[in-house]
Amino acid sequence: MSETVCNLRGVEKSFGDNRVLKQLNLLLPGGTVTVLMGANGAGKSTLVKILSGVHALDAGSVTLLGKQFSPSTPSEAIRAGVVTVHQNINDGVIPDLDVASNLLIDRLAEPNYGFLLKRRQNYADAERIASQMGLALNVRQRVSELGVADRQLIAIARAMAHDPKLLILDEPTSSLSASEAERLFRLIERLSARGVAVLYISHRMSDIRRIADRIVSMRDGEISGVFEGDNLDYEGAVNAMLGHRMSDIDLEIGEPGKPVLDISDLRLLPTSKAFDFQLAENEIVAITGLLGSGKTAFAQCLFGLATPSQGQIQVDGRDYAPTNPKAAIARGVFMSPKDRANNAVVADFNLAHNITVPFLSRYSSLSFLNRSKERVTATTMIEALSIVCQSETDGINTLSGGNQQKVMLARWLAEECRLLLLDEPFQGVDIRARRDIGRKIRETAKNRATLVFVSELDEALEVADRIIVMTEHSMSAEFVNQNVDLNEILTAVTGSAPEDTGRPAKAAFA
Repeated sequence: MSETVCNLRGVEKSFGDNRVLKQLNLLLPGGTVTVLMGANGAGKSTLVKILSGVHALDAGSVTLLGKQFSPSTPSEAIRAGVVTVHQNINDGVIPDLDVASNLLIDRLAEPNYGFLLKRRQNYADAERIASQMGLALNVRQRVSELGVADRQLIAIARAMAHDPKLLILDEPTSSLSASEAERLFRLIERLSARGVAVLYISHRMSDIRRIADRIVSMRDGEISGVFEGDNLDYEGAVNAMLGHRMSDIDLEIGEPGKPVLDISDLRLLPTSKAFDFQLAENEIVAITGLLGSGKTAFAQCLFGLATPSQGQIQVDGRDYAPTNPKAAIARGVFMSPKDRANNAVVADFNLAHNITVPFLSRYSSLSFLNRSKERVTATTMIEALSIVCQSETDGINTLSGGNQQKVMLARWLAEECRLLLLDEPFQGVDIRARRDIGRKIRETAKNRATLVFVSELDEALEVADRIIVMTEHSMSAEFVNQNVDLNEILTAVTGSAPEDTGRPAKAAFA
């Protein structure tokens, strides 16, 4: 194994009576990509915050290249060579600044940088960084004008510019297309070849199969397993993370009910191919495809956020052409959008308000909120979805990412609907939370039609009766989720046979 870049010995951290990290020992060798897996509450975030200077440890020690490492601020950690790219894009970019300022923001904040802004030099330096990253962006453009994927790449490029000794990446591909993710993987490989230690936090099977040199599992604040070598044991890593075996998902596909959604000759873009599609009561269909394949555009058309170029949509046998989400909801079409932080969570609201916000009129009388009625709904959904919280009055941002995602699902399951649209419902959650969410989607599927839009194939296989592949804003393939050939679906998604990695293809971890 290469030289140890970072060594954590006996690290402990508590918040009040809650012991989050318990005598944690972890080596992070240079030239190695270590994937860290752990369920919500395992202590991953606290570990990362200690390494990045947000929290101080209570006991134990951390060394960086053999020297004591105890940063008191994130800027101290960065100067020492520990750079973190957080999962929340808003933690990595400032939307109101241009691309150049975002790429150089740490330099601009240095006390000795000077009073006058050296714009010409900054633009030249930013273009050099963007070129090294392979970013084809106008460095003078405001970041708020860019999409989520470009913002993610800017945050990563900013981290790379620091020439890190330890690079920490938290779910970095959650908003990237396959080609953008591959560009990131190649950059990671170049850094690794230079001796950088990479701590890569992810539960995405495709990421782990592509990038991992070793897998470290965490459970209850401790390291519960380390897996390395030519034959990485994915299932063993998941079992170590959860503390028990995860059985294979065994879906029982029921009989479809009466038709709910009937689409004919639909063209999402003027240049895309038209398609037909039908969906019935009790059915769950997963729509998958690469980023840019048209999944989100299709969901937006169904929820009144976009208008198709042509075609007819019917819901329950009646023409359906919503001009906004309010009109969609009135027809019983609900949608939980992707990018939870920006498009779904209301940060200033507590858990109960976040659940009931689309339907406040049903909890109000003469403009007065019936808090008792709201509380009953919230507590019922908390129990139904096993949301970990103190009470329904908890602030939404006090919950883990997986539990926030459950709240977003609870929002749309709390009321009956005819068509439920779930855009990336498993984004940024661990495997245990993913299984909980998937199980609840299936348990509540009766008497409605459900469309689940996912990027990860194993997520589709865990929840759907049928799997539809989209490419170039049209439906290109359909599979019934029984004895399905994984490679055949991958070929339909990518347009080519999957690359032989030397490791067996698996539909899911377990």
